[in-house]
Amino acid sequence: MILSEAELVDAVARDRMLGRSIALANGCFDLLHVGHVRYLQGAAREADRLIVAVNDDRSVRSLKGEGRPILPAAARAELVAALRGVDYVVIFGDPTVERLLEAIRPDVHCKGTDYTVESVPEREVVRRYGGRIAIVGDPKDHATRDLLAQIRAARPRTT
Repeated sequence: MILSEAELVDAVARDRMLGRSIALANGCFDLLHVGHVRYLQGAAREADRLIVAVNDDRSVRSLKGEGRPILPAAARAELVAALRGVDYVVIFGDPTVERLLEAIRPDVHCKGTDYTVESVPEREVVRRYGGRIAIVGDPKDHATRDLLAQIRAARPRTT
């Protein structure tokens, strides 16, 4: 389910009243691939509810460069929301998910294996409110930039 930030805060409050634990994962998810799926499957195992924060188009462009994202935020959010184990999706535009973490205070903040607990940019925010960080997913052997390079290389050349 794709929610606004205000709707997400309300949904988390309802889940907490029911005693459910909350995990948050985040990313660009531009050209969804197996690495994304494994990351989100791992994150879903960390709590009763999984929230996925998807970077908006402007923040993807600033992180990944011109020509990105390939898919607009609404499409990326819809794809992520369709994955088993994902309960809520929110689109965000901040450079990090710190503000969102402070707003919902998930029990677990999940990051991919390209991070360590000590290298997670939001680690101090999570520690301050008493949450934990989980490194989940398979080794970072998959990347959208690599897929794009393969697609470009396979394109027939026109003269």
